[in-house]
Amino acid sequence: MQNLFRFIKKYSYVIVFLLLETIAGVLIVQNTYYQSSVIISWGNSIAGEWFNQFKNITSYLNLASTNKQLAEENARLRQEIANSYITYNKREFEINDTVYKQQYEYTEAQVIRNTWNTSNNYVMINKGYLHGIHPDMAVISSQGIVGVVVNTTKNFSNIMSILHVNSKNSIKIKRTGVSGTLTWDTEDYRYGTLTDIPTTHKLHINDTVITSGFSKNFPEGVPVGYIQSFCEEPGSGFYTIKIKFATEFNKLDYVYIVNNIYKEEQAQLIEATKKTESDE
Repeated sequence: MQNLFRFIKKYSYVIVFLLLETIAGVLIVQNTYYQSSVIISWGNSIAGEWFNQFKNITSYLNLASTNKQLAEENARLRQEIANSYITYNKREFEINDTVYKQQYEYTEAQVIRNTWNTSNNYVMINKGYLHGIHPDMAVISSQGIVGVVVNTTKNFSNIMSILHVNSKNSIKIKRTGVSGTLTWDTEDYRYGTLTDIPTTHKLHINDTVITSGFSKNFPEGVPVGYIQSFCEEPGSGFYTIKIKFATEFNKLDYVYIVNNIYKEEQAQLIEATKKTESDE
């Protein structure tokens, strides 16, 4: 207490001065319109800037939650696009009476481990068979194709990236509809190789490459990449095509696991056809 009294006594003039300044400021604000408006405007400006900075900080801290919400919404929206449905035309009774039946379901997941600079690259996600994820399901990102699920545990799954020497996927040139095969030569994670495209079809630089829909995994029309260069292999009748992937594999965050609802039915039909051919 004595220290407090000594402090007040020592700085009494300063304290009185500050108190009088405060009173004067209050009187000016209350009784003078111009000075009042200037001070209030200045105060609002400072407060506004502070709240803006605070909002920026909280928005940054909430990015993870926001990204997750957006990924969930994108998964739901993907299930509503035309490529996720089979179209049936009923012609027995009414012409053009079209019925849509969903073929693909999408589940969002977050990438927790990812490689892109080895010859055999994998992506690990934070969902497993407890979430309905099973081997052989296709995986895509908001940008394009990613790979196929190869192993699962209760809560995690491993995906064979298309950046893998054993990865092969059916694709097509969007402009022409001509189908081919996508592989990776292990040299650069940004580029892939297309083969089996006949030279009878004219190509253009920057032609868009998409999934063909011929496999049991990927829906038709998922972006794969864009043609960077191509050359005709002498005597083969086919191109060798270099494409730039649509997916930035070094920046993967959220992905979507694609469930083909009719996959088992399609597989059974293929096996039945093989059995019929072997019996002949």
